[in-house]
Amino acid sequence: MANATPVGGLAGGLERWDDALSSPTLNRAILIFTLLAMAGHFILMFIGPEMVWGQRTADLPLFALFALGGLPILAQLAIKLLRREMGADFLAAIDFVTGVVLAEYLAASLIILMLTGGQVLEGFAMRKASSALNALAKRMPSVAHRKSEDGEITDIAIDEIDIGDLIAVFPHETAPVDGTVIDGHGSMDESYLTGEPYVVAKAPGTNVLSGAINGEAVLIIRAEKRARDSRYAQIMDVMAEAEQKRPRIRRLGDQIGAWFAPAALLFAILVGYLSDDSSRFLAVLVVATPCPLLIAIPITVMSAISIAARRGIVIRDPTVLERLPTCQTAIFDKTGTLTYGRPELVEVLAGPDMDGNLVLRLAASLERYSKHPLASAVLVAARDRNLPLDEVSHASEKPGQGLSGQVDGHEVAVTHRNKLMKSDPDIAGLLPESTAGLECVVLVDGKYGATFRFRDTPRAEGESFVGHLGDIHHFNKVMLLSGDRESEVSYLSELLGISESLASQSPEQKVAIVRSETAKAPTLFMGDGINDAPALAVATVGIAFGKESAVTADAAGAVIPEASLVTVDELLHISMAMRRILLQSVIGGMVLSVVAMGFAAAGYITPVAGALLQEGIDIIAILNALRLAIAHDIDADMVEQPNA
Repeated sequence: MANATPVGGLAGGLERWDDALSSPTLNRAILIFTLLAMAGHFILMFIGPEMVWGQRTADLPLFALFALGGLPILAQLAIKLLRREMGADFLAAIDFVTGVVLAEYLAASLIILMLTGGQVLEGFAMRKASSALNALAKRMPSVAHRKSEDGEITDIAIDEIDIGDLIAVFPHETAPVDGTVIDGHGSMDESYLTGEPYVVAKAPGTNVLSGAINGEAVLIIRAEKRARDSRYAQIMDVMAEAEQKRPRIRRLGDQIGAWFAPAALLFAILVGYLSDDSSRFLAVLVVATPCPLLIAIPITVMSAISIAARRGIVIRDPTVLERLPTCQTAIFDKTGTLTYGRPELVEVLAGPDMDGNLVLRLAASLERYSKHPLASAVLVAARDRNLPLDEVSHASEKPGQGLSGQVDGHEVAVTHRNKLMKSDPDIAGLLPESTAGLECVVLVDGKYGATFRFRDTPRAEGESFVGHLGDIHHFNKVMLLSGDRESEVSYLSELLGISESLASQSPEQKVAIVRSETAKAPTLFMGDGINDAPALAVATVGIAFGKESAVTADAAGAVIPEASLVTVDELLHISMAMRRILLQSVIGGMVLSVVAMGFAAAGYITPVAGALLQEGIDIIAILNALRLAIAHDIDADMVEQPNA
């Protein structure tokens, strides 16, 4: 510890002091005291004695303000000097010191009002823009019902849940942790993010996600994770990270302030020297403070994150919103992206001495307790064949292990070809010839039952979406990459009007292609967020589709749990709207500041008037930035098409 780097310790100390001095509570307190002091100043100007203790009576409240509200500003100024930072707030701090030195006490107090008022307004706006995270937090229960070995149920805080605890989830309650059903049959709504209905049947052995809303039956689950590690907590963390992560576009504001502040300071010094009027020097500095630049940018970014969240879009990396309008190449995965990810069962290849309908009936009975994309296809096929479903006494679905359970006295397992070939080469020899399409293998009592083959359905809005990318969103190139066989990929490409497609692509090949295209022009890659994670990471912007991608696609900058190309179009328009408002705020604020500097240099604006003018510019910039947060409609040019 004795050899710790002093610089690192100093940096950490400065960070802590800066956080304390810029805390919302302190800013609100200073703002209230500023308003009271200024009110006292004007009251004493009219009703108080003219002089007290050799000072103007009306200035005494302002002196108190400088002591209580000015000292934090001076401390922040010292911190910025130590950090070698010269931004807009640095310029405002110089304005305050200059105002006090030149006895422009009212102007100095207005500087304090400008700084603290802007920070308080920014905090309010940020809370407004961050309402999505608050909404998520309100949905999560704070109390769980733990069941003891003797059957007694007691209420505990969800943070007290340990792995292995039995938790009772009553009807219509929200599951507090990830777990496995031990007792009970029912269903749960797992639309924890978007509110869209997605009901999954539950039986002993099935998984439960935290945030899922229980149906009509009481379910007893065994906790597999602690509350802080569960699915819903991870989603909360993702949202919080997005709201706290400082995007590059915010640093752009800092960079502009870094060159504008010294330039304005030099101009003010020149004006003061040539005019021999210190008040002009102060007036130029006051109106030059580009607070709208630094306030409007983060508010606009957070507003975009908020409106995206209201449309079921999780922004993991806010820089996505900056980069998306610059993308020129769109690259799509096939399954679940340009298709619904809801395959149809098109072929049942029964094994020796096996009845295809029997295998389908047993598999469908078990698939009721799965949310795998192929599960619904199996159920639909069984229903179309009027096959009755059997009772399931136990069901289990572990990642990478497939689905298994006991159905009507039979041990049934639904797995995939590669796993079966590794675990049981004898059975693997009975399998039909491999294809690049979708398939699964069903085992009945340890014997080969059947191979199910599926075909995915193209999205109804796919052709419209692909067709408008060039005209509306300025994409120069659209590509399709897929691991499926050539026939299916070519068919989909021709159907949607995609000129360039590549089939039978491994994840490694996808990465190489995306990396190559990104070197030529900014790219947008969209995939399921699991197998496509490497490609998502190397693209300029990565968008993950599907509920399973909400947390697992760490490489994606944005996640759309309810996969929809219409939602992608909305995201594109949100990013365009954010960029437009940012340009308005930055350019408008800078232009107004420069114009005001000219009038102040000519002597037409006093320091007090300049402070009031700058405060008005601040409010205009903030209101402009908030337009996106309070917007209810995004000018998207697509509408949802009926499912095929």
